[in-house]
Amino acid sequence: MNISVRWLKELAPGLKGTPEELSDRLAMYGIPVDESTDLGAPLGDVLVARVVEVGRHPNADRLSLCVVDAGGAEPVQVVCGAPNVRSGAWYPFAPVGATLPGGVKLKKVKIRGEESQGMLCSPKELGLGRDHAGIMELHGEYRPGEPFVAALGLDDHRLVLDVTPNRGDLLSHLGVARELGPVGEAGLEIPPLPGSAGTPAPGWTRGEGAVEGAGVRLALEDAEGCPRYLGLILRGVRVGPSPEWLAARLRAVGARPINNVVDATNYVLLELGQPLHAFDLDALGGAVVVRRARPGERLTTLDAQDRALTGAVLVIADAERPVALAGIMGGQASEVTDATTDIFLECALFDPARVREGRRVLGMSTDASYRFERGVDPEGLERAALRAAELIQATAGGTVDPVALDAQGGVWERPVVRLRRARVRQILGQALEDEALAGYLTPLGFDLTPVPDGFDVRVPGARSYDVTREIDLVEEIARRHGYDAFPSVLGPYRPTAVPDAPLEGLEDRLRTLLAGLGYLEARSAPFAPEEDGDVPLAKPLSAAESRLRRALAPGLLHRVEGNFARGERNVRLFELGTAFLPGGADGRPLEETRLAAAWTGDRHPPHWSGTAAAFDLWDVRGVSARVAEALGLSVAAAPDATEAPGWLEGRRAFVLHATDGAVCGWAGEVRATAVDAPAWAGTVWALEVQLTDAMAAPRPATYCPVPTQPPVERDLALLLPDGVSAAGAEEVVRSAAGEHLEAVEVFDVYSGEELPAGARSVAYRLRFRAPTRTLTDEEVDRAVERVLKRLREEAGVERRG
Repeated sequence: MNISVRWLKELAPGLKGTPEELSDRLAMYGIPVDESTDLGAPLGDVLVARVVEVGRHPNADRLSLCVVDAGGAEPVQVVCGAPNVRSGAWYPFAPVGATLPGGVKLKKVKIRGEESQGMLCSPKELGLGRDHAGIMELHGEYRPGEPFVAALGLDDHRLVLDVTPNRGDLLSHLGVARELGPVGEAGLEIPPLPGSAGTPAPGWTRGEGAVEGAGVRLALEDAEGCPRYLGLILRGVRVGPSPEWLAARLRAVGARPINNVVDATNYVLLELGQPLHAFDLDALGGAVVVRRARPGERLTTLDAQDRALTGAVLVIADAERPVALAGIMGGQASEVTDATTDIFLECALFDPARVREGRRVLGMSTDASYRFERGVDPEGLERAALRAAELIQATAGGTVDPVALDAQGGVWERPVVRLRRARVRQILGQALEDEALAGYLTPLGFDLTPVPDGFDVRVPGARSYDVTREIDLVEEIARRHGYDAFPSVLGPYRPTAVPDAPLEGLEDRLRTLLAGLGYLEARSAPFAPEEDGDVPLAKPLSAAESRLRRALAPGLLHRVEGNFARGERNVRLFELGTAFLPGGADGRPLEETRLAAAWTGDRHPPHWSGTAAAFDLWDVRGVSARVAEALGLSVAAAPDATEAPGWLEGRRAFVLHATDGAVCGWAGEVRATAVDAPAWAGTVWALEVQLTDAMAAPRPATYCPVPTQPPVERDLALLLPDGVSAAGAEEVVRSAAGEHLEAVEVFDVYSGEELPAGARSVAYRLRFRAPTRTLTDEEVDRAVERVLKRLREEAGVERRG
């Protein structure tokens, strides 16, 4: 939200402080200021000048030669390429030697052979808007050569506020002035408008659902979508450029002036936070209906887009067709043009959810929808409508019809929230007197009625969307008291008797484990494209993510692709999240908590001591074993026939099993088609495992005493046929070696021409140890012979000679 400091101080006359001081106060109230800009600083060299004469450039069809009076001893010649330059008009002028926003310093130059001694400026060149099509024409009485900043009232500061979605009241200067004013609501004043004859006072014709008057019938067919709709009629207006004070006020907050009628509605939007819309009365045919769009209806909006409407869209219609998108944008057929003389001025209260739904379906967003979605003040409609009518009369003339329309779907009343002293003391840790509580809430517009245990607080309309519970009032008190004003002490507390959810502790242990292995945790939304999910979303945020994910690994692989796109080849990521599967009760999806990891690149970061090898399948086995140990699972090589997830290469994969043999997870090489990897990227590996409460159950710690006897080691080089895995041979070794086998390790793998066809050599180191005595060579040899015999009989494995 862009805020003008000068405008703020007009609304709150007692407001003091520099822009920096006001920014600090807003930040302490929980409203950070992202940017503070001195609007006049970069425009100090710009003057107001009058174009005395305009002629054609002799050497260019699209350039003009202008004689410009900038207050000097003699007029100067300027070459101008803008199509809207005309003699007798006033424009901002940058003379030779001036510096414009962006650091551009003007020099005397020749353009197509003609000398140009300065530049007539557009709003974009001055940093006052985006319009670069023509120079900025000024409307009013000026003196040639007077400073542009002073003439247009741009000696102002613009504050850019970071407004949270719950604070729709801060999307106006009035709302911000309420926060900063010395006495809050009571000290606010709506400043008089230049040229105004006073606030109009039409007679309101009110009715429930429908009302008629001044030749217009107003009806609410969807009272839930529009609880209240006000209409004022102005006749005999003259549409044209806005006076310079109004255009300058809009430019100060980054808005582009259009014409005096549209600018009046935008002015009230920015001042009071109430969106309004002006219709050409003759285009409405005497009827204004608020309803849902009907099948097949279309509307060309003010941005020249032809839009297909659905029943989710709330529209303003005449007797036959839609003329505007309610709370979003008007239509071209009913827009105010230079030929418009009679206006129907709309000021409505639209349901935030209904506006949000229509805006999402149409894929558009406007200043009006942004405010309606966050909630506008139900108590401020009449004030805003009359303020806009007054401003239109002051700038475009015309008269307000003595009959104004007010169609209501129901009477809005301020909600009442109970505030207890004890609750305030409990939450804030500090007792506050009743006078202090009232002093914090009353300036913000809250009405307090004392009750035995505290106050009944009537919430003003501007805050009725945000303050709905007692805790919201406590938050307001804390904000106004000042978070830095509370004592920095540790008060008494009571630890909870409710244990953590079983998986919480397990997830923390997994985070510690993987972070220790060099992995970074990723957090992603559970939305996925159609090929990665089975559960459709009722209202997807985008067509590209219309499902809930069935697995975490594909999303992590997209994060890996993002790193590849930025030139990073060494990536280690993990995520703890939820996967969604169909088949739950009452049509709801099944939810599974899962752990996923994805990694690629080198085992170690680059170092001057040498290069690191890339991750390989044994690293996958190691990571899987560490995760399996933490979860109480076992790891086994996946046979080729095993059905692996679609993102996994089944031939180079491992399966994580529970004690009952159920498959809990997978790990291994990612299919080349599952990740978009550049040519320089290494192999991508991934892991995903389902987490259950049983895995989180505490397991008794096993004590293993320090050995007191020496080990006896034997190395066996075995010829394994291609159909026998190293892990399968290891299982036979462990089952046949006997009780004194302590460990089995693979320390060499070899394949070559001297080996039999279809075989490879895998060397195992067997370590034997007895807990109370030294083993003899004969005992170990007998154990080795048993191992070799079982290998021959069960797996066809021979000892390499």
